Amino acid sequence: MQELELYGTSACHLCELAEAMLAEILVDETDWQIELIDIADNDDTLERYALKIPLLKCVVDGRELSWPFDKLRIRRFVEEGQ
Repeated sequence: MQELELYGTSACHLCELAEAMLAEILVDETDWQIELIDIADNDDTLERYALKIPLLKCVVDGRELSWPFDKLRIRRFVEEGQ
């Protein structure tokens, strides 16, 4: 199981693009679990990620993939952690 977090916020068009890419990938990668984290819900998270979103984070090892990324880069990011 690949546990990932996608950091973003509402009304962020780049975050929407990242979420759409991940939704397409999830069709094939049924062993991936992705939690959407809205940075506006927590002051510490907002301060830490405000200028970095969208950002994909691996829960297991804390690695982060900053924007810009595409589906190929997302897959490579996940494979690097295996």
